[in-house]
Amino acid sequence: MREKTLSNSAKILIVDDSATTRRQIRPKLEAAGMQVVEASDGSEALWRAREQSFDLVLTDIHMPAMDGLVFVQRLRELPAYRNTPIVALTSDGSHARRDEGRRLGIRAWVLKPPDMPALISGLRGLLASMAKGA
Repeated sequence: MREKTLSNSAKILIVDDSATTRRQIRPKLEAAGMQVVEASDGSEALWRAREQSFDLVLTDIHMPAMDGLVFVQRLRELPAYRNTPIVALTSDGSHARRDEGRRLGIRAWVLKPPDMPALISGLRGLLASMAKGA
């Protein structure tokens, strides 16, 4: 993974069926220096992931057609995304879903609505740890 600097911002894929959620999060991530691409469901997100490279994926869990856990499982099957940090951004706080998410490689579980400064700090931390090879 390439080193992230202010001039070379991280590319983030946001996957959420709620346009409102995407509209609330995107400008704050961009203001923090991140490049953001949106997808409205898991199928679109997989297509985007095959078309370009992302440094981190932020995904909802409950989505129609393909839920977030199925999306994560399919994303992890792509060689380029085996180690990419994935963060769940969801209203689902159940321990069973979190455990399943961890098993699939979700690195963090954030409940909606997120505390944006804490979310941005956490995303930066994940990106920094990946840049260091953690």
